[in-house]
Parts: sequence; C-alpha cells; structure tokens
Amino acid sequence: MAAETMAAQGIRVVVAEAMPTPARKFLMAGKSGLNLTKDEDPDAFASRLSGTLPHVPDYLGTKDMGPSEVMDWARGLGIELFSGSTGRVFPVGMKGSPLLRAWLLRLRDMGVELRTRWRWTGIKDGHWRFDSPDGDRLVHPEVAVLGLGGASWPRLGSDAAWVPWLADLGVAITPFRPANTGFRVEWSPAMARHFGQAVKGVALTAGKLTSRGEWIVSRNGIEGGGIYEVAAPMRDGVEARIDLAPDLTVDELASRFAKAPAKLSVGNRLRRVLGDPVRAALLLEWGQPLPTAPTELAMRAKSLPLRHGGAIGLERAISSAGGIAASSLTENLELRALPGVFAAGEMLDWEAPTGGYLLTTCLASGRLAGKAAAARLAAGK
Repeated sequence: MAAETMAAQGIRVVVAEAMPTPARKFLMAGKSGLNLTKDEDPDAFASRLSGTLPHVPDYLGTKDMGPSEVMDWARGLGIELFSGSTGRVFPVGMKGSPLLRAWLLRLRDMGVELRTRWRWTGIKDGHWRFDSPDGDRLVHPEVAVLGLGGASWPRLGSDAAWVPWLADLGVAITPFRPANTGFRVEWSPAMARHFGQAVKGVALTAGKLTSRGEWIVSRNGIEGGGIYEVAAPMRDGVEARIDLAPDLTVDELASRFAKAPAKLSVGNRLRRVLGDPVRAALLLEWGQPLPTAPTELAMRAKSLPLRHGGAIGLERAISSAGGIAASSLTENLELRALPGVFAAGEMLDWEAPTGGYLLTTCLASGRLAGKAAAARLAAGK
C-alpha cells in the first residue's frame, strides 16, 4: 500500500521482498476466506485497536483509510465484495489470490519494481544491505518504508530479525507477544473424542471482552475466532469464563436440570439439558466437582472457569502484539532515530482482534507511511 501511494505521485519505487513470492501472509489470511475489513462506524472500528500507537489520534491512519475506503479500493481492483451478518467484509470468491494478482498488476503498471529474494540485513554507513540472489547488495534510498511484519507465522517471512538492528539504532521496541492466539490445554482422556469439534452457542468472557463466536477443541488446546476475540486479556492473565447457555437465565436452566429424568447418567443428563455433547463435555472437564443441586449446577454451567496452560507460541498465533513503540515514531510513522525511514503494519506496537481489523489497519498504516514518505521527498526537492 505504501508503494502504491508513492508510485501514484510519480515516485520510482522498489519493493524488496525477502520471500520468493510476495504477500504470503496476505494469502494465508485468505486461505479460509479473506476477511478484508469490518463494515462499521470508523470510531467503533478504531476502538478495537490497542497498544501504544492507538492512543495517539489516528496514529495508524484508519480515519483516512477506514472500512469504506478499503472496500472502495478493493472494488477499484475489480473485486466484488459482500458483507456477512456480523459486518465482516469478504470478496465474493472468498480468496485473497484474485485481489493480490490484480494489485500486483496495478503496481507493475505504475512502474513499481518488485525484487524477490531480497532480504534486508541492516544499515551500515548509510547503506541498506540486502542478501540477494546475486550476493550482497547495497542500496541508498532517498526515503524508505519498512513493512517487515511482526513475529507470528515466521515461516511466511515475518521473523522479527529486524528487532536488534533497529534497537541498536535507538528505536524503542515493545517485546512481541502472541495475539489472536489459541491456548494450550492438558485435556483428560475423555475429551479425545471431541478433538476437532466446534464449540457453538456459548459466550466467553475475559475482563471487559465477551465473545459469542465459535471455537475449536483441538488435541493441544483451544483455538478459533471465538477464542481470539478475548485472547488479549487471557494472554495477560485475566481469568476467562464460559456461559454454556447464554440465552437462558440461571432459573430457566436450573428448571431444565430439575426436570431431567433422574435415571439418566450425569453425562446424559448434561447432554439432554445443554443440547450439545461438546458443551456437556466441557462442563464435565472444567466444572468438577459438579454440584448436584439444580440451581448450583446451573450457576456452574453459566460461569464455567476456562482452565488453560497459557497461549501457544508466536509461530502459531494469527498476529502479534508489540513492536515499534509510539515514542519512537512521529505522527506520520517516521522513525525519530532514522529521519527519512518510515514503518507500517504489524511491526508497529498495536493489536486488534480478527474480523477485518488487522488487514485494514495494515493497509491504512501503509498508506499513511507512503504519503508521509512522498511528502518528505517533495519537501527535499
């Protein structure tokens, strides 16, 4: 996005891409349906961002390029969109590859040069060093925009190798932590039959956040959109609780437990009342010792502690928290320690839940950095 913004002003732009092909994480995001943005009020959208940067007005550029602007941009590339019932916006074809192909074609037509397998290895004596297929290469750009990613899914290219290089140059960096992450759980053997199954129709609460989304019971723990919505406070040590019957009051649920045939086993009784084997299994797993009185059992089912062993590692997290702190950036995303160098995307210290917030904010910050870099070039001429 930074390259597109600068090239639109007639600037010669070179994109140095470390991987053999570009935008691998973008394509990964679209593997199960490219959630491009969230069709909602810009202020509501911005309220879902956290970290050191979002506390500064429009530090990430989402007021200039919010949900409606991202949708217009995608349609301008010939991509038809639709909004789901929750406001999440997807390409009609669901995949990210058609959008990426159209985007790369536009960039090529604008004169943007893409150099693949060009891995940045730091700055020395004012020169930018790259490991390329032709060996060590030196570049001396007039301005530069860094879009090096955070630390999640390193096999796709965002391995955070840049952190010590910028830190040595005086850039303050908040340590990376997993965001939009699953959590490890040491299950009892009885849960094995439910591995791979979705947990539906429950409400998860952690701190001030609540999620009604689906999530998955896996061999190693829990993961999925419903978990990611509340992952940040869980990661930071806030206790999470599950309401296994969010559409019923305690009294209504207690009445159903009381009416369940006494001859049923405990497991069958829970399945009968809760209407789902997975929800019943979670109550058996995390609710022990189970109360016998219907009201107490209902209270346990509606406030079940979610017991986990911590977040999975960065290598499996959807995104990462942490990165370049706001104190090291101007309001235009220029590095205070490196005039003429700008940064965008997940390498900055912000985080957001899944649901279109991540991609839109990366695009918005890219546009903001590109505009600022172009302005600096113009001022220097």
